[in-house]
Amino acid sequence: MSSKPLILPPGVAGHRRCHLTSHYSILPPEGVLESRIPGIEKTVIRILAAPSIGANFVQMLWEIKPGGRSSDLGEPGIEAFAYVLSGEVSVVTDVGQSILRAGDYAYIAPGASFSFENATDGEARVVWLRKRYQILSDVALPASFFGATSSVERVNKHTSGRFWQHLLPDHDTSFDMAMNILSFAPGTYFPMIETHIMQHGLYMLQGQGMYQLGNEDWHECWTGDFIWMGPFCPQFFIATGWEEAQYLLFKDVNRNPEL
Repeated sequence: MSSKPLILPPGVAGHRRCHLTSHYSILPPEGVLESRIPGIEKTVIRILAAPSIGANFVQMLWEIKPGGRSSDLGEPGIEAFAYVLSGEVSVVTDVGQSILRAGDYAYIAPGASFSFENATDGEARVVWLRKRYQILSDVALPASFFGATSSVERVNKHTSGRFWQHLLPDHDTSFDMAMNILSFAPGTYFPMIETHIMQHGLYMLQGQGMYQLGNEDWHECWTGDFIWMGPFCPQFFIATGWEEAQYLLFKDVNRNPEL
């Protein structure tokens, strides 16, 4: 008997939660098919965002099987960020080697070397983002480093019940992107409908909520869902579950819009 999971047919109407517009996309995990990338072995790759959808970055989910590994994935001019969702993975960069577990992460500087290996007998799941770095002539490039979410302060900036964790240094203009974890107590919501130039790549880490995107389109989101939001996409979120809702959020920052 096949060990593959049973996939129920969608029916004549094609029941789905995925949604795609020119301003945003919502990708539930069950619909994101496998991809392959040269230099990465024994790893299921699910591509969540890419320039072909309108994003100025690439974001993926890696499901690294036991023995999964990569060659050097460093690229000239490209910076990257890896966040471990579960399992354990050994990561080597230009600043050394580290064993990363759930909640740990690595920032890979523009053009720096990077490789990984899963030497355990269990699967490791990693959110991976890569972006072309925007150079500032008078600012030095940021350096690679390893971090742990457990060591990052939870900051309450204004809205009661909403917390930020800045995984990359906040207000440091050498970084042209931010990676944050936002946490929402049940019932917490944005104080306004946000509309801004920054793009987002959002991966739901925990819980559930309702997202208003674009022109009053409402979408319910759960753990494992991914959302891409383009520039100036109106957005609003309210946490609706019994537990705290959390998501990992990319945004492009600290650069003058190009003409």
